[in-house]
Amino acid sequence: MPQPTESVVNSASAAWTAARIPGISVKVLRRDENGRSSSLVRFDPGARFPAHDHPAGEEVFVLEGEVQIGRHHLKAGDLYAPPGVKHAASSAGGCVFLVSLPKPVVILETR
Repeated sequence: MPQPTESVVNSASAAWTAARIPGISVKVLRRDENGRSSSLVRFDPGARFPAHDHPAGEEVFVLEGEVQIGRHHLKAGDLYAPPGVKHAASSAGGCVFLVSLPKPVVILETR
């Protein structure tokens, strides 16, 4: 049986990349050929990510600030892990969270 390969990411040296949506930046920590990924996401105050679907679910852990994901208001230290939910996300005061995705999101709403 093949041994798993180790992966260490120094997030402090990784760059924030502006997303296509104003006020949102992403630091990709891991992405594989099957579409699985882990990223840090930063919302500037007032930023909003449009309605989208998570066909395979998602896991969000809030590191800083507060974020509204669908009907849920999350604060630093909160974990959000619903199965296959459609929602938008926004942050009035700004936030940073870790998101792990088994598959990429599907955008449902265009601006």
